Amino acid sequence: MLITRLKEARRRAGLTQEKLGILAGLDEASASTRINQYEKGKHSPNFETVSNLAKVLNVPVSFLYTPEDDLAQFILLFDSLSESDRKKILDQYG
Repeated sequence: MLITRLKEARRRAGLTQEKLGILAGLDEASASTRINQYEKGKHSPNFETVSNLAKVLNVPVSFLYTPEDDLAQFILLFDSLSESDRKKILDQYG
């Protein structure tokens, strides 16, 4: 989940591991190492860190946690919609 989605979103944003870590508020000296460890699954970031990473990557936190590829793509699509389009979908299918 987080391992795959984090790397995918980082690459899509065109950021290095170091740059992502620094922008998310990690210490400059360890930013690259920590992001690398998150992407390899050696360590798990706490929710606050994941929230900061999501903000920098411009993706919903739920995208980073979902295990299903189709749902991950739906989350990104839904997030890109205007408020009125979201409401229409929720009214129709909710």
